[in-house]
Amino acid sequence: MTSLMKDPLLWILLGVLVTAVLAVMRARRTNMALRRQGADLRTDRDRLDAERLRLHAEYETLRAEHERALAEVRDVAESETKDVLRAWMRTLQVLADEQQRSISDLARLKYGNDPKILADFMTIDHTNSQFGRRAQGIAALCGGWLGRREAAASVYDVARSAQGRIRHFDRVQVHSQVNVAVASTAVEPVAVVLAELLDNATNYSAPGTPVEINIQSVPTGVCLIIDDAGLGISQEEKDRAAALLNAQGPISITSLGSPPRVGFAVAGVLAARYGFKVSVDSVSPYGGVRAVILLPESLLTQEVPAPAEPAPVTVAGAPKPLVDTAPGPAPVAIVGKTAGGLPKRRRAVAVVPQPEPSAPDEPEPEQSSEVTASRLGAFARGTLLGRDTSIT
Repeated sequence: MTSLMKDPLLWILLGVLVTAVLAVMRARRTNMALRRQGADLRTDRDRLDAERLRLHAEYETLRAEHERALAEVRDVAESETKDVLRAWMRTLQVLADEQQRSISDLARLKYGNDPKILADFMTIDHTNSQFGRRAQGIAALCGGWLGRREAAASVYDVARSAQGRIRHFDRVQVHSQVNVAVASTAVEPVAVVLAELLDNATNYSAPGTPVEINIQSVPTGVCLIIDDAGLGISQEEKDRAAALLNAQGPISITSLGSPPRVGFAVAGVLAARYGFKVSVDSVSPYGGVRAVILLPESLLTQEVPAPAEPAPVTVAGAPKPLVDTAPGPAPVAIVGKTAGGLPKRRRAVAVVPQPEPSAPDEPEPEQSSEVTASRLGAFARGTLLGRDTSIT
């Protein structure tokens, strides 16, 4: 035993054993401390997660309240803006109508004998009609009304009225194959929408190229088809146009750009309000855009108004009075009926009398200012047929 106690190896082993025991105890204490720290950290993490979720919920609530309050402010601002614009446009529409009547009265009663002044009046009237159309478009976007018409108008006259409301009216050609009328309540809306589409067609196609309006009967009503020779529109523009033409609610006037592009927006608002359809998703035969207005039978009537007899315009010194020689729609023949009972008609080819040949040595007469004034007057009378409305 004494020899074992004196053995240094034994003491070394004992020292190692004690050291190991102490190390194990220290590691155990450290492990337990780490476990407690991990548990504390998990507790803190869970607490922080709960706090984060609470803050996120509060943020979402505040954001929703902010968006709701902002939307209310925008709606109030939009409504107030539209109310102001509607009141202004109503005033401007009344003034435009009064000015148009004054121009017509002066041209017809006071200055009709002077072809040069008459031509100037027709130019002023044409500019006034464009001004009135823009006021009507803004009024429609703001929830206002276009005016009231007492009588129906033929689809051809409505097309001529729309033609007279755009700047480049001389590029528009109207081809009619029907002889039905638009109900009085829809005359002005259809004319305004058609004018907006014609304005787009003439502005976005090359100068000098024609824009055609073909009026055709379809099983569900009548189509007005507008074809231009422009470059067409991209898919993005088609999607934007489709969204505006088929809007399900009010259109924000602040979303139309600066300067605002209101043509499709006006068409969509009026089409939805009066129950017809407008589309611009087709390609015209000339590579441009084909726009189509589909008028259902509910907006049509068989009571086609007879064309008004134009009053002769006399010119001092002229051998005979100048009359309206503008060609109207050719005669039609009834070929059947639609599902709703409206007559289907086919337009006959109008026979244009040929002038008698003049003597070989007789000089060809020059076109006089009286003839020019007569043609301007004829065009103006044709386009005024659809503009006989009163603001109510």
